[in-house]
Amino acid sequence: MAQKQIVNRNDLVIRFAGDSGDGMQLSGTLFSDASALTGNDIATFPDYPAEIRAPHNTIAGVSGYQVHVGSHIYSSGDQCDILVAMNPASLRSNLKWAKKGATVIVDVDTFTPEAISKAGYSSEPFNDEMECAYTIVKAPITSFTENIGRQQGADKKTYDKCRNMFALGIIFFLANKTLDQTFAYLERKFAKKPDVIALNKAVLTEGYEYADKLELIHSRIVEVAKAQMPKGRYRNITGNVATAWGLLAASERSGRQLFLGSYPITPATDIMVELAKHKPLGARVFQAEDEIAGICSAIGASYAGALACTSTSGPGLSLKSEALGLAVMTELPLVVVDVQRGGPSTGLPTKTEQSDLVQALYGRNGEAPLIVVAASSSANCFYWAYTAAKLALEHMTPVILLTDGYLGNGSQLFRIPHVADLPSITPRLATPNDPDYRPYRRDPETMARQWALPGMEGLRHRVGGLEKTPDGSLSTDPENHALMVRNRQEKVDRVANYIPDQVVTGNPNADLLVVGWGGTSGALTLAVEEMNREGKPVAYTHFNYICPMPKNTGDVLRRYKKILVCELNNGQFVGYLRTKYPECPMRQYNKIMGLPFEVGELKEEFNKIMGE
Repeated sequence: MAQKQIVNRNDLVIRFAGDSGDGMQLSGTLFSDASALTGNDIATFPDYPAEIRAPHNTIAGVSGYQVHVGSHIYSSGDQCDILVAMNPASLRSNLKWAKKGATVIVDVDTFTPEAISKAGYSSEPFNDEMECAYTIVKAPITSFTENIGRQQGADKKTYDKCRNMFALGIIFFLANKTLDQTFAYLERKFAKKPDVIALNKAVLTEGYEYADKLELIHSRIVEVAKAQMPKGRYRNITGNVATAWGLLAASERSGRQLFLGSYPITPATDIMVELAKHKPLGARVFQAEDEIAGICSAIGASYAGALACTSTSGPGLSLKSEALGLAVMTELPLVVVDVQRGGPSTGLPTKTEQSDLVQALYGRNGEAPLIVVAASSSANCFYWAYTAAKLALEHMTPVILLTDGYLGNGSQLFRIPHVADLPSITPRLATPNDPDYRPYRRDPETMARQWALPGMEGLRHRVGGLEKTPDGSLSTDPENHALMVRNRQEKVDRVANYIPDQVVTGNPNADLLVVGWGGTSGALTLAVEEMNREGKPVAYTHFNYICPMPKNTGDVLRRYKKILVCELNNGQFVGYLRTKYPECPMRQYNKIMGLPFEVGELKEEFNKIMGE
């Protein structure tokens, strides 16, 4: 065996790609977990096909998983340093994501004439041009796995599922990592199936040893720098799981039982799945028959005194719009989590987008204002779910939390906080037998009403979808309606008094201000940092509070000669900003491809504007 030649690097991007069912999501997750456990920072990007089960060996059925590991990671990375392609279709659809000079590992056994043709190649793809541009490793993954499976007496169906472990073994060698963490995972996962443990371990080890014997890649071993992070307990967490945990923490901190009424929808379903695991923590999960029933059950739970939530994606949010108006009218606390995806209609169910912003802001009949906030990373979905619950409970209004498929399915390292260290949450509970109680009597500072729960002595009252007077009586009086509409709007507007000012990072003397919101934070932050390191002054501000916005927003925007608003839609946030600050010179950069921003494309746009 040749001697390893290790290259030290600050980061490494690896992309696993194969047919649906090839285990690419698992391979990516296991590599991410092993990297985190050995001290790396991480960010991941699962890239699922939209089809449930597309025809075998077709581009439509390719499933990908990108992992970015290093010392300080903002996003899942642009192009990859190492690409694993388990069949011709995955090579054809993913080679564009590989850097020139990247290592490309293929399962050469799958490159049959039929599969090559089915992927859209006219001939074998490994021509001179490709061989010059990349280091191609033609690994006999299927045949090696089959040999091991037969030696261990496994049937074909069982050992075919282990091909991803052989590929993962090669990646562990290339990234200079041990197999220990994955061995431990296999022992936990298949504790009652020792034959499965032995088979997977053998295939994983064989992949590692195959790479060790292949001198072609000995000069490409990478040692990735470890992250310098505060002491604490960490885990690799997806945005959807982080959202669920944030709601659980808010329930504990507020003393209100958590209730989630939801209907399964991609890519939000995992929030419901995660909360269903935590009945011992007081979570109650109701899988409703449809989206409308989901939100209506949550409104009923809120009326009864629970921290009530519902989770959905764009199509489901539109179905919930009428009931959202009811929650606004009754002034009940409610958290609606919208994990955005490509639209309209069914659209691109497994792809990311930021195209529900206008719907969140205005998608209800009548004047129905509510709070809108947005998470900006997979890990901070925890804190924004917690914040959404705090705002709903303390200001007695629905709150829409916008995440997206990139955040919800992607993962990051998350430092688990102590719940006692989180900001306090004080629900606006009424006092039993209060002689002055009125359903819509308001706090003079916040304009929020009190929350009288069923069974509270002496506080019988009526709320509902019809307009009321402040004392709860039905009313169609024009002046009263105007008063109540203004009061509900003022209540949301005054939330600005309880949120922090907008922060600007980057170069304070820049002429160009880059503006982002929600899940684009990672790529935008890195792009701005790289521009400033190159001596090109750029400032950056990122919005999480959307409605209301921080009180200093206008002051921030008016300081800059050029403003570029970047978002994964056709210009919804920039349109919203233009209505509020028409005097500010705003441009827009939009991407509507179901994919996150790349740092390279952002810098190209920044350079173009700065060069004008």
